[in-house]
Amino acid sequence: MSAVRGGPGGVDFGHPVRVLRRGPVAVRIGLRPVAVTVALAAVAVGTGLAALGSGSYEIPLGDVAGALLGRADGRVHMVVVEWRLPRVLLGLLFGAALGASGAIFQSLTRNPLGSPDIIGFATGSYTGALVVILLTGGGYAMVAGGALAGGLATAAVVYLLAWNRGVSGFRLIIVGIAVSAMLAAANAWLILRAELDAAMSAAIWGAGSLARSSWEQVGPVLACLAVLVPLTALLAPRLGVLEMGDDTAAALGLRVERLRLALVVVGVALTALVTAAAGPISFIALAAPQLARRLTGRTGVGVGSAAAMGAALLAASDWAAQRVIAPNQLPVGVVTVCIGGGYLLWLLIREARTS
Repeated sequence: MSAVRGGPGGVDFGHPVRVLRRGPVAVRIGLRPVAVTVALAAVAVGTGLAALGSGSYEIPLGDVAGALLGRADGRVHMVVVEWRLPRVLLGLLFGAALGASGAIFQSLTRNPLGSPDIIGFATGSYTGALVVILLTGGGYAMVAGGALAGGLATAAVVYLLAWNRGVSGFRLIIVGIAVSAMLAAANAWLILRAELDAAMSAAIWGAGSLARSSWEQVGPVLACLAVLVPLTALLAPRLGVLEMGDDTAAALGLRVERLRLALVVVGVALTALVTAAAGPISFIALAAPQLARRLTGRTGVGVGSAAAMGAALLAASDWAAQRVIAPNQLPVGVVTVCIGGGYLLWLLIREARTS
């Protein structure tokens, strides 16, 4: 194991890396991306601890730690572990899932606007879940299935419409925006046609909120992530090769379309998992990968750093929605839309100036 600065042949690219060797296999790990990812994860955990202790019933940090270790009295344990911890834990997990999903799609499209929010996959997941809620009033499992089916169906439609002897990132984004607009109109029509109580429930859920988080949701979410996280870790290293172009990736031995399709399925599943439990939480998947990329100094989008940034952003947004912005709690989706909308405006202005 050795630490070097830059790339092969003694060329200094200004980024220290550590090379891990085991026999003929060598892996280069950038020290700055690892440090940034660890720091973002620490910020996310720190924000979660602050959220556990704040509220109408303030709890000192020492008592929060005691409750998490099982050493607190009954009242503190009930407030921290039974009431607040599921919301904080799901916020961290959902933020990481959205950040990873955004990194996958931005890398596939090679465009900072290529997130599931923009290209319609999140809207498709919302449509599938909305149909289940309004027609059957099903529980979490049925809503999750509807969200996954809606997201995958939308991905298939967008993928086929964008196909032209291959799929280019620009075509995927343009087609996705059009499909997303049509699905948004369909969602509004479904809500208007529903019974009043069901429509109000669907509209509140559609704002994106963690207020209904409970331990009953944590188990299924962890079970889904136990499948999706290893798949993401397995496929993510190949994203850098895909960013070089389809011809280069094929020359290096990758089955490009099969790999791209697998990445789309995993990315949609990560988004659908969040949508099924908390509703559509917008703009985390858009902003987190690009913010993480700027902090790490990478030329491409890193899935791990994007997941850590997503967790920190969603945890901070939910804490602000509960404690900072208004006397009454707001859905976290309202806060992320405000933050993400400003970020999107800045990104469009920046891209226009550099183009």
